[in-house]
Amino acid sequence: MAVSRTPSGALRSTGGYGDRMVGHDERGTTMTGVDPSRLDDQQLMKELENIHRTRHDTLLYGSNDALRAHNDRMAQLEGEYLRRNPRRTVAAGRTREGARDRRQGSPTPATPPG
Repeated sequence: MAVSRTPSGALRSTGGYGDRMVGHDERGTTMTGVDPSRLDDQQLMKELENIHRTRHDTLLYGSNDALRAHNDRMAQLEGEYLRRNPRRTVAAGRTREGARDRRQGSPTPATPPG
């Protein structure tokens, strides 16, 4: 984990993002973490995996402020992912038509892994 100094000289953990976090101290604002546009693809995926993993507990046990912050951060991360991947593969069963087919008993075509 990398460490940097704040303008006042205090030590601050940069959460493993090195120079991407230098100067990033937005206490008192609703955003937490690195601006998603500054993350590389691997870091963005790791952040998305983490926020989705913690979603259920935040919903059930987090304060209203924690849930609001979680919602905001999730929207930022997901928005950046969609911006970078406008032509991502969409599984047939995840469309409205695919959902209607499931309700009517039609099998949903399998999608190849990947």
